[in-house]
Amino acid sequence: MRTLGIGSYKTAWYLCHRIRAAMAATDKPMLDGTVEMDETYVGGVNRGKGICARVENKQVVFGIRKRNGDLRYFHAKDAKSGTLAAFIKDNISQDVDVLVTDDFSSHPVAIRKSGVKTTHKTIVHSKGQYVNGLVHTNTIESAFSLLKRGLMGTWHKMSAKHLQAYLEEMQFRFNRRHRSDLFVDTLRHMVTASTLTFQKLTA
Repeated sequence: MRTLGIGSYKTAWYLCHRIRAAMAATDKPMLDGTVEMDETYVGGVNRGKGICARVENKQVVFGIRKRNGDLRYFHAKDAKSGTLAAFIKDNISQDVDVLVTDDFSSHPVAIRKSGVKTTHKTIVHSKGQYVNGLVHTNTIESAFSLLKRGLMGTWHKMSAKHLQAYLEEMQFRFNRRHRSDLFVDTLRHMVTASTLTFQKLTA
């Protein structure tokens, strides 16, 4: 609002969301090769002790990343196997070489439910194992680290309702981070994307 010299925060907020909507409308090819999957929790306030308290009032973000390739973020309603299976089915190619996850119990069930036929390798975080040759989830975890720095340092706070839009922005920027025409490419998508009305945004 200050940079553009416009009269209200609401106008600037709406403009930013229209840009994010254009970013979300881009083509997203299926991921293949070696793919890592994991989930993290963002937002909320922790109270009490124990595992349940650590995720109290937090939102689930599921991440899928091809090694040396594209990233996908999803605001998930939960981390159950059926929820994760839908994301796997819609984003991971049947030609994928290997899926790498940690030892969270939902992962093997989710892969089976998705129908994706591939090798599944697991790194056992519960036993303090983080790398076993080429088996690790460091690639997706580094992407989560960048996301959380963006949440804290750039956006500061957001509602659960609009979380996916911010995930789409971070995903768009990450997947194009080596492109010299990133700004022009963003403008190109803004011109071709459908208009996001204020009524739809705030419904």
